[in-house]
Amino acid sequence: MAKLNLFIRICIAVLLVLGIIYVSSLVDFIFTPVISLFSVVIVPLMLAVFFYYLLRPLIDYLASRRLNRTVAILLVYLVIAVLLLGFTVGVWPSLQNQLVNLANNMPGVFNAVGEQLTKLEDSDLLSKLIPADMNPASQLMDYLNKGFSLLTVYVSGLFSFVSNFAIVLFTFPILLFYMLKEGGKFGDKLVSFFPKRYHEEGASVVAEIDGVMSSFIVGRVLVNLALGVLMYFGFLLIGLPYALLLTLVAVLMNFIPFIGAILSTVPIFIFGLIESPSTAIWSIVVVLVAQQIQDNLVAPYIFGKSMDIHPLTTIILVLAGGDFGGIIGILLIIPVYMMLKIITVKLYQLFVRQRWEKEPEVPAEAGD
Repeated sequence: MAKLNLFIRICIAVLLVLGIIYVSSLVDFIFTPVISLFSVVIVPLMLAVFFYYLLRPLIDYLASRRLNRTVAILLVYLVIAVLLLGFTVGVWPSLQNQLVNLANNMPGVFNAVGEQLTKLEDSDLLSKLIPADMNPASQLMDYLNKGFSLLTVYVSGLFSFVSNFAIVLFTFPILLFYMLKEGGKFGDKLVSFFPKRYHEEGASVVAEIDGVMSSFIVGRVLVNLALGVLMYFGFLLIGLPYALLLTLVAVLMNFIPFIGAILSTVPIFIFGLIESPSTAIWSIVVVLVAQQIQDNLVAPYIFGKSMDIHPLTTIILVLAGGDFGGIIGILLIIPVYMMLKIITVKLYQLFVRQRWEKEPEVPAEAGD
């Protein structure tokens, strides 16, 4: 009977939540300003959280050396500014030349890819495998042209986004400064909102979420840097054109779980095909070897058990996040899933397992 009453209360709570959601959808004009504010704040907040977990260990170390926390933050900001200046002077000119050459040679790139595909199509091996009524070269070129058109539209939208990005560049360092300055006080303030009898459990949940987020963000950066180094030297070894640019694209795309690694392989294969079919094959070999080293050697050592997520779960989450929130949803879905998983497990332990999984009392024997 107690289990039935608990089930009824849970059903009533679910129905109340669904009713609130339905009523909210009828008065969506009230929430439109809130959504607009959220869309403006989400990007600088994401960047602030990302760099908070990335820089917090360094700030904590400097603070432990009796350096004022504010001075430590400003010192780290100064080092980052020097690194950005070094990137602008040392790396950006080469990267800019590759971007300019790529933009100027894009028609030649498509022609070269078409020529290589035609040669492959005329080869004896592929002519036996491909039916006579199929023309894979022209079909692939159509896909490439459509993809390039979509990319042009995306880049134009990206430039309009960057024009508004000045707000982000101005606000996120300020948010980051106060987050780093407050240190671990956010967790204490969050726990203070819980009922007093749940302060201990709330503190453990906040600490576990904080540890998982720190491990995920720092680990992801280290893993992607290792992948970038492996791929860059591999591309230089096989003579792949635009090696630096393609490596940078692959590293950035690899922050997108599962899908990013696949999407970044497409331009690598195309530019390898410009040189020769063997270069295209070797470029794929370099990508596969680098990703295997990343997945089987580097990632388990860095992440440990903090990223214990099944690959099928990752795929489903990425697809759901992309459908609901686009690129922002894809980037946020894994951390949000990990946080919800920790909270759900703790709620289950507190309110469900203690009631539903009580060990049956052993009846006393007669005569005791």
